[in-house]
Amino acid sequence: MPKRRDIVAIVLIVLPWTLLITVWRQSTITPLLATQKGNRPDGHSRNTFAFKDSCSQQKHDIVEVVHTEYVYSRPPPWSDILPTIHVITPTYSRPVQKAELTRQANTLLHVPNLHWILVEDSQRRTVLVSQLLKETGLNYTHLNVETPQNYKLRGDKWDPRIPRGTIQRNLALRWLRETFTINSTQPGIVYFADDDNTYSLELFEEMRSTKKVSVWPVAFVGGLRYESPKVNTLGKVYGWKTVFDPHRPFAIDMAGFAVNLHLILSKPQAYFKLRGVKGGYQESSLLKELVTLSDLEPKADNCTKVLVWHTRTEKPVLVNEGKKGFTDSNVEI
Repeated sequence: MPKRRDIVAIVLIVLPWTLLITVWRQSTITPLLATQKGNRPDGHSRNTFAFKDSCSQQKHDIVEVVHTEYVYSRPPPWSDILPTIHVITPTYSRPVQKAELTRQANTLLHVPNLHWILVEDSQRRTVLVSQLLKETGLNYTHLNVETPQNYKLRGDKWDPRIPRGTIQRNLALRWLRETFTINSTQPGIVYFADDDNTYSLELFEEMRSTKKVSVWPVAFVGGLRYESPKVNTLGKVYGWKTVFDPHRPFAIDMAGFAVNLHLILSKPQAYFKLRGVKGGYQESSLLKELVTLSDLEPKADNCTKVLVWHTRTEKPVLVNEGKKGFTDSNVEI
């Protein structure tokens, strides 16, 4: 059994080393914890920059005010292998425009190899949309063309026979044909994505393998929970699961199909028809110039999954603004 003085000697030797290691560990971990406070709880990191200002109060106390700026990661790195998805979005000025585009941009930021073609219905490209696009960090093209007044009724009231966004989508198609040649080696997919819809990220990966025209269900259209192509046991589209005019050549919503870029380039006559087209036939006016029913490629597990929703933002009630406006009109919403 060790003597008491031997035990005391051991304690005197071990204790200083224990204290030294404890102090060293605390000095190492503290900066690490401060850094980790900039990490989001969902696992996606973001860089934070903190600036401290000193404010003197009446009693000469010093209070630290921390201003934090966040720098979020931007789209995934560009791939030389994946086809580019060209997303065409017509948009127009209204109270919820920035909110709609912000929500859509936040979805598109997660999609690799994406090019956003945003077309404003206006005489010129607006500051609001220009700044929003710049701040997203997305790869984009910003265009504008105003719908002529003779295609409208009573000022801003739209002629129901002229679907909104037709001229804007056609301008985007023309831009693609003027920018890319039919012999271009860069594969691409063209998708018409309105700014008021909701999109699953899975949808973009589904359409990326489109050879000619791919199709899938769309929710909340035609007075139904969803509309969908009919697909047989061989995986071929043979009709349309819809109530509104099911005998249309392509009884499908604008959000329910994507087209291979090469097909767009090889069919220069294919545009959305502006006149002489009944309501609900806009999609057919383009698709019948590109493919037949048998060419369609069903996606989303043979059209059994819904990956896009035709949602619509409720029009805000602004009755308290009055004629002169209660809030500052210079504040962008």
